[in-house]
Amino acid sequence: MIRTNQTPDGQPKIGVYICHCGMNIAGQVGVEEVTAFASSLPNVVVARHYKFMCSDPGQELIQADIAERGVNRVVVASCSPLLHEATFRQACAAAGLNPFCFQMANIREQVSWVTADKDHATSKAKALVAAAARRVALHQPLERRRVAVRRETLVVGAGIAGIEAALRIADSGKKVYLVERDSSIGGHMAKFDKTFPTLDCAACILTPKMVRVARHPNVELVTLAEVDEVSGYVGNFTVKLRRRARYVTGACTGCGQCEEVCPCVQPNQFEMGRSQRKAIYRNFPQAVPNWFVIDYGACSGCRLCEDVCEAGAIDHEQEDEVEEIQVGTIVLATGFKTFDPRILPQYGYGRYENVYTSLEVERMVNASGPTGGQVLLADGSEPKSVAIIHCVGSRDKKTNPWCSKVCCMYSLKLAHLVKQRTGAEVYNFYIDMRTPGKGYEEFYDRLLEEGVQFVRGRVADITDWPMTEAEEGKLVVRAEDSLIGVTRRIPVDMVILSVGLEPQLDAHQMRKKFNISCSSEGWFLERHPKLAPVATFTDGVWIAGACQGPKDIPETVAQAGAAASEAIALMDKGHVEIEPNTVEIDEEKCSGCKTCLGMCPYHAISRDDQKGVAVVNQAMCKGCGTCAAACPSGAIRQHLFTDEEIYQEIEGVLSYV
Repeated sequence: MIRTNQTPDGQPKIGVYICHCGMNIAGQVGVEEVTAFASSLPNVVVARHYKFMCSDPGQELIQADIAERGVNRVVVASCSPLLHEATFRQACAAAGLNPFCFQMANIREQVSWVTADKDHATSKAKALVAAAARRVALHQPLERRRVAVRRETLVVGAGIAGIEAALRIADSGKKVYLVERDSSIGGHMAKFDKTFPTLDCAACILTPKMVRVARHPNVELVTLAEVDEVSGYVGNFTVKLRRRARYVTGACTGCGQCEEVCPCVQPNQFEMGRSQRKAIYRNFPQAVPNWFVIDYGACSGCRLCEDVCEAGAIDHEQEDEVEEIQVGTIVLATGFKTFDPRILPQYGYGRYENVYTSLEVERMVNASGPTGGQVLLADGSEPKSVAIIHCVGSRDKKTNPWCSKVCCMYSLKLAHLVKQRTGAEVYNFYIDMRTPGKGYEEFYDRLLEEGVQFVRGRVADITDWPMTEAEEGKLVVRAEDSLIGVTRRIPVDMVILSVGLEPQLDAHQMRKKFNISCSSEGWFLERHPKLAPVATFTDGVWIAGACQGPKDIPETVAQAGAAASEAIALMDKGHVEIEPNTVEIDEEKCSGCKTCLGMCPYHAISRDDQKGVAVVNQAMCKGCGTCAAACPSGAIRQHLFTDEEIYQEIEGVLSYV
């Protein structure tokens, strides 16, 4: 520890604390040299270095100096503020210092982790410490504001993630709006027959939850609906929902007479287009709500359904409705879409009638599916040989570079079900077998014992061109076998493409509505992958399930529970504290030009027409600074990021360099 002389009374008394972060920083930065440098800076009365500043002893060093040495401004040079800024602010507050009289210098991510030369890294660390010390001298005490939180939650998406989150929140006594764009809830899981690795009946697991959420007194189920617009802020969101016309009312008993008389036929999208449905339909027998819906794009207008409906549930005059709701918290559980293998023509999907996607086979093996649970070829016969191709649309730089996480296991599940129901010879073509979950490796061993064949290597193409008599009338899978170093041609009757998981097509539109971030691929982005895996950068909005990235059912349910717990905790607290790094507008300088209104991404600025000036809603402002940078008259001032503070920070860097 090195100290300089005390500063005169009334001047800032700055304490600078350099963290070793184990060897993360100290292995590349000369922390003792940086500490000695910090002690020479203006207004610095104490400078220390410690192995782990975020630990209790490290925080106690800061608190002791505040109490004993009169430190009234604190600089910690360590890792990213995203990780520990709140930690050190709390340490300052516990010692009686306003937590916003604190500044952090990131010398880990911005210095030690990205700088190869140790001398250069030490010099950069000195520059950042000098910048932080000059800046913190101008920090003023600020206070957080409290905003009341409504006790209603919006859950968007009613797959297993949305259902689980809605039930958890509703069971805590809160009102939940569960919004689903389809006519029934259940998501992808409603299409499955079995779940790996225990081969539990998917419907037996899901249907009770679907019924329970629909009947829950605290849940308002809104199907055939989408979110049009979201405004407001954490604790007080205003959401506009667009309910599409169902043309069938809640009086529907689900008897199905309307479907029987309907003359109009369309491809059944729930069955992946592999069967037909009527213009009036329900997705599956256990659909919730168990009401029919009319596809007016396919309806001829004959109204035969209306004639036979004893309940009088048909209403051809229904129109779309827009409803506005108020909620305090939001959980996004919008799920995923499956990869379209038409993008990869070498696999023959859409060209050969016996090439299926994994989801189509999921419906085929389901008792309520188009074949009643039988695995059948296009001609109605059972296959004697089946190829399952892994990683279609996954782990491929030409399509999607990520692993879709569930494909290996669901491929094994389908291999088991196909072999069980047909006795066919089953080949799995894989790149690497990934079975990391509980009971997963054991399930893989079970398939080996059942005689399923595994070929390690990529499939080059699928053709119907025979080269031998054994290939006549077959689909020929041409693939490398990397274990024996040869290219193989394997004739089969059926090919199943294990398609990967992708973000929903409207993921970017959704993230704009909710003001959250997406990864470059389109997955909703969490605040931190380890420390805040369900939170987003918009307070009051959480994500759950495969909208964040590929995951299986157990992980999805766990994440839904985590998101629900976060929402419940906030609502039970009853209020939220708003960070004070907001902006204020000097009405005397404001010209009323409206430049800031269009620039604000949070819609936090409006115009007072009587005064002719801009007005800021402090609860909605997130302190992004866009308006302050754009204001032509300099009327906008942002707390913690004033022009003077930024200039001092720049001068701190330049004066050292």
